[in-house]
Amino acid sequence: MQLFIKKYYYGDIPDDNSGGADNITSNKNEKDWPLWEVFIRSKQGLDHKHAGSLHAADAQMAIENARDVYTRRNEGVSIWVVESKYIHASNPDDAESFYEPATDKIYRHPTFYDLPDELKHM
Repeated sequence: MQLFIKKYYYGDIPDDNSGGADNITSNKNEKDWPLWEVFIRSKQGLDHKHAGSLHAADAQMAIENARDVYTRRNEGVSIWVVESKYIHASNPDDAESFYEPATDKIYRHPTFYDLPDELKHM
């Protein structure tokens, strides 16, 4: 991506008599913008939940677009955006072999513990 920005200070006169808006050029098209995954934390929740995806040129634009698209009714208090290419996930086809080591650790399951009678919601 090539982005050219001319910066003028107060009192500077550009040589080419053009405005600042004409000097900002980008050969990056909207179709080339990366995909961002959006996570929203609701007012009642303590965790961020995946809300959806959107395309944006950078992280700031992704946050602003996510605010406009996914929190229109003020239901969120925090937004995370992550570029999709940085998310790595396990393969669902390998789930059996991936999670299998946890089944031989039966001490992790609360079946061996005697709970007191006072404890009603366990």
